[in-house]
Amino acid sequence: MSSETATVASLLDDATARLATALALQKREARLEARVLAAFAWDVTPAWLVAHDTDSLAGAQGAQFKALLARRLSGEPVAHLTGTREFYGRRFHVSPDVLIPRPDTELLVELALARMPAGQGVEVLDLGTGSGCIAVTLALERPLARVTAVDRSAAALAIAQHNAGMLNAGVEFLNSDWFAALVGRRFNLIVGNPPYVAAADPHLAHGDVRFEPLTALAAGADGLADLRRLIAAAPDHLKPGGALLLEHGYDQGDAVQALLQTAGFRHGQSWNDLSGIRRVSGGDLSE
Repeated sequence: MSSETATVASLLDDATARLATALALQKREARLEARVLAAFAWDVTPAWLVAHDTDSLAGAQGAQFKALLARRLSGEPVAHLTGTREFYGRRFHVSPDVLIPRPDTELLVELALARMPAGQGVEVLDLGTGSGCIAVTLALERPLARVTAVDRSAAALAIAQHNAGMLNAGVEFLNSDWFAALVGRRFNLIVGNPPYVAAADPHLAHGDVRFEPLTALAAGADGLADLRRLIAAAPDHLKPGGALLLEHGYDQGDAVQALLQTAGFRHGQSWNDLSGIRRVSGGDLSE
């Protein structure tokens, strides 16, 4: 089809078919991606795409969309093409310097919020904040909380600080290799989504993760290197009765539970994500 005679509907139909084939997507998912790219390329709303589906597009408009589509067909994540990703109902800026926020991580936020009474100024630490989506969300949902977020990547911290400023969230950001810059500090709650993929996992060579920072994904031969380190060190940074919540891999629940028990955590528990997979585990310290 020539871009001079293309309509909104025909371009979206063609893009949907190509995305589904090239990226092995379900038609519904491919259609959603096509619409997101089109809305971004033309700076319009999703509703506009529906209302103007029979409109013809100028050559330049079609070319803008096709350029984005070509990059997506080569594997680049949609979030990198648009520069944003929605998380917990808010839009966050992302780049190749940070992990792309994923719906499964909203479980960690829900569990954290349940441990953060709305009327109390609890102290919370977010380890490996990346885009800042967890820390910023917690700060906005619990305005009285005092939220600290750390990351060893200066580039990631810049993204997180930008998101906090854009969303008016009060978060203290520190450049730190996990707890290194937090000597003597203790919190009521520690949360984190650390790297938990085995270094040789073949999934690292496929999909969106190929374009994300490897240091935020891989953690040693079994994927547990950072989880071991964080769980062992966390008691020294929790107040009596404080809790630790960590996201982990689909098959790591038992291992993380064992690590929590060894470190002295009580009431160890794991929670399932939207797909029914054990995704977050945690426990608390004695009063």
